Amino acid sequence: MYAMKYMNKQKCVERNEVRNVFKELQIMQGLEHPFLVNLWYSFQDEEDMFMVVDLLLGGDLRYHLQQNVRFQEGTVKLFICELVLALDYLQSRHIIHRDIKPDNILLDEHGHVHITDFNIATMLTKETQVTTIAGTKPYMAPEMFNSTKPIGYSFAVDWWSLGITAYELLRARRPYHIRSNTSTNEIAHVFKTATVMYPAAWSEEMVMLIKKLLETNPDKRFSQLKDIQDFPYLSDVNWNAVLQKRIMPEFIPTKGRLNCDPTFELEEMILESKPLHKKKKRLAKKEKDANKSNSSQVRASRWIGLSGLDPVWGLAFSYTPSLQPPPLALETNTCFPSQWQEPE
Repeated sequence: MYAMKYMNKQKCVERNEVRNVFKELQIMQGLEHPFLVNLWYSFQDEEDMFMVVDLLLGGDLRYHLQQNVRFQEGTVKLFICELVLALDYLQSRHIIHRDIKPDNILLDEHGHVHITDFNIATMLTKETQVTTIAGTKPYMAPEMFNSTKPIGYSFAVDWWSLGITAYELLRARRPYHIRSNTSTNEIAHVFKTATVMYPAAWSEEMVMLIKKLLETNPDKRFSQLKDIQDFPYLSDVNWNAVLQKRIMPEFIPTKGRLNCDPTFELEEMILESKPLHKKKKRLAKKEKDANKSNSSQVRASRWIGLSGLDPVWGLAFSYTPSLQPPPLALETNTCFPSQWQEPE
């Protein structure tokens, strides 16, 4: 069973999301890992682009936080282990995700985590430096806001986001009072003056681990798998068993129910101006209208309206034929990102 994400081409152009969509597809095409949401097929028609990905029925961690789930330390410990394996894999592929947060971590039906949404991910190479401010402010590392530092930032920003996420899962609030509308100057002041509070109920080992992830100096921050594996708190972890999903999570999403907000999903369906189930009629009408005039001119103008992207769409999206197409269990229209990103 798979899930299908679809994106309207015209909306991508109108919202200036074309580059991010192509980058997400390009990155995901080369990835496959147990703790990622993997891409299996991609194709397009006249109106939309489609991405067929893993179907995960456990909901995202944001939903469970909103349902007042209080994750126990053992659960968060396993989450951290699974997520650092995913981050290590991304690091080996020179990828910085840049938006690790509860909203972008999905659970499968057994409770294992999977990182999703590579919309603002980027590739780090020896020839390039990453200096673009991109992400969701409450989860962004201090060095991402430091415009006076010309060397940019690296993989350590994802490990900071992991630390923020782990803290939030345990306490149902973030360690720093930073919101999406907080200015960069205010954020810099917060990092310089704020003291992170750690509840007495947390084990000393978990506190030390999160402190290592929330080290404001990226050079001292835990940002390698070896850092985590050598940490005494995790010395008892069988990493091969974690990778093979042989360690069962303590928190398992409720089966037989929709692990997402049905109100939000319903609103999204109502607001969708071009639902897929009416596409056949729309395309038939377009074809009929096209036949009334010069068909070649109509086709040309249709692509010109998409900023001359005809060759780009064709190259970026390749359809992999299959004798037995995968069953699609879920059809979702993409939610365009609310992250903050300066132009590359």
